[in-house]
Amino acid sequence: MEHDPKTPQYNTGDPTSFAFVSARDRWPVIITQGIDDVHRSAGASKDEQVLNEGKWVVAELARLKYELQHDRELTPLVDDGESDVEEYNKELEALGNPKWHAVPWLFSECYLYRRVSSIFKQTQKWKSYDLFARQKMSTFQSSRSAVVELAVRYKEIVTELELKHTVKGAKTQKELEEAEKILFMEMCEICLWGNATDLSLLTNLSYEDIQKLQGSEARKLSEKNIVVNDLGKAFKVLTDALKSGVKERRVDIVLDNAGFELFVDLILAGYLLAAGLATTVVLHPKSIPWFVSDVLPQDFAALISALADPQALYSTLSDEDKDAGKKVVPLSDSEVLALKFLFEHWSGLHAEGQLVLRPNIFWTAGGSFWRLPKSEPSLHEDLKESELVIFKGDLNYRKLTADAAWPATTPFTEAIGPLGPGSGVRVLALRTCKADVVVGLPEGEDEKLKNLEGGGGDSGSRKWAWSGKWAVVQFSDGKL
Repeated sequence: MEHDPKTPQYNTGDPTSFAFVSARDRWPVIITQGIDDVHRSAGASKDEQVLNEGKWVVAELARLKYELQHDRELTPLVDDGESDVEEYNKELEALGNPKWHAVPWLFSECYLYRRVSSIFKQTQKWKSYDLFARQKMSTFQSSRSAVVELAVRYKEIVTELELKHTVKGAKTQKELEEAEKILFMEMCEICLWGNATDLSLLTNLSYEDIQKLQGSEARKLSEKNIVVNDLGKAFKVLTDALKSGVKERRVDIVLDNAGFELFVDLILAGYLLAAGLATTVVLHPKSIPWFVSDVLPQDFAALISALADPQALYSTLSDEDKDAGKKVVPLSDSEVLALKFLFEHWSGLHAEGQLVLRPNIFWTAGGSFWRLPKSEPSLHEDLKESELVIFKGDLNYRKLTADAAWPATTPFTEAIGPLGPGSGVRVLALRTCKADVVVGLPEGEDEKLKNLEGGGGDSGSRKWAWSGKWAVVQFSDGKL
């Protein structure tokens, strides 16, 4: 609150904002899906307490939905034993007991998921239940072709990097660095776009093939939708640390979605370690079910476990696939080997302490990351130890910029406030745009994008930034 910027935040009462649409259209649907999920899980249980508590959870979720749809006041969180209840309630009071349809978007959306979590925390049998787990694994299963293709290419790349620590065919140091930079950018762009990336770009590690990537049409097509791209600056930071002989070189990834997106985050993490661009990668998941699909520690375990027996994973049809009459197509032997390689490689990295999970309750607080240095100083100090902190996804971007209505040309380093220059933290935001706030754009770029079909035009809405079609990759060197 007192550490937030003076620039007003996006509000659910503004009819030109995506906040307005979210509160009225998206959130009731999300709660309804949650009710269906709990009803389904309760119905499958023979335990009377599970059934009774399940009915209570459904009733509480329905009450929350009613309050939201009928624009009631946001009510204080009950004391469910967690340390963040007081902070949420203090902020709610400071906002003047607002109603759902006229409240800062960032806080109200965080409050919504924290309120849902609180319902489950008040039970015995449902306390650790993730009402979004089913759809997380479903999205991973539905990405089978991309998962398999990436696994095959990852196995080739990592095996060769670990054996040779070089790129075959690169004759000079300059050629080697150029090839390594292109590979780094490819890996980060896969991480940015997920399965929208053309995975065929990652052919193998020959210098000639990597050179071709620079001019490939597929690469140009994906890059033209990255409105700002600071990947080159991030690569320089990591290579400078490597050249300087620093023994411990850590990269942190503040995670976004589970399922396929976590899979590609692990692809990036494994690549950074194999290429020597990092000696440790620290992954930061959420501590409660959050924004539908955000990563929890158990999602990491579930993904690794699924890769241990990939044939079983892809032999289990979802209910939707069964209803559609789809048949199981077994994985080939080479596909099974590639996926099991991932299981062994990532399990090994985790066992050796090179791949670390570090949840923190701060990531599910109701406020922005402007508050980090004051509200969670120990986490801030920990992040200073990293060479680079990668913030994945739209919500992390909104939190970095305090979800404020900055002019689009506001420098990224200014919009992230206390995490900008002098913070001691190097920030890289990888974000496909799915909300109003966008900063760091060249003069006239926002207007140009608004004038595209569906971009918002003169309506006052920045609709081009709602769809996920456009992206920004922005860097701030807080160690300067």
